[in-house]
Amino acid sequence: MTLKLNIIIGSTRPGRVGPKIASWFKDFAASHGKFDVELVDLADFNLPLLDEAAHPRMQKYEHEATKRWSQSVSAADAFIFVTPEYDFFPPASLVNAVQCLLVEWGYKPASVVSYGGVSAGLRATQGLRQLLNNVNMMPIPQTVPLPFFPNFLKEDGFQPNDQVIEGTTLMLNELHKWAGALKPLRG
Repeated sequence: MTLKLNIIIGSTRPGRVGPKIASWFKDFAASHGKFDVELVDLADFNLPLLDEAAHPRMQKYEHEATKRWSQSVSAADAFIFVTPEYDFFPPASLVNAVQCLLVEWGYKPASVVSYGGVSAGLRATQGLRQLLNNVNMMPIPQTVPLPFFPNFLKEDGFQPNDQVIEGTTLMLNELHKWAGALKPLRG
């Protein structure tokens, strides 16, 4: 059974490094071989701040951006959120993207790749994990924190160390187990 993994770039800020990090994770996940992998950039959706009149549970979307976002999320079996930490929290763009949908997230596993300074974005990860629980997702315990992330950025892109590669492999293995186990619940 082929499962689809969406790797979501959570920051839309100009000058962000999320695309460089997420691009490596996409290539690594594809070579891992257990998922059909898609890189999803929130900046491409240009989601306004909660602009739908009906509650997301109703799925009565009026705006094209929300409809496209709903289709992208619905098509995936699992997610990796690549996020920085802004003021000890995930970026508002990512929180908004999660909150503007509801049903589409249900019974799907997720993990987080966080990046930051000494804390490696772990406070953002904790806030995001709580939000994911609230929309009926299963955030798995295995995450990949990237402390002092500029040390991993080179001219040719993101260059992880052995610990990041080992952690990413473990995360993908666990995410695949959960995605397969939860799929029957989605009907």
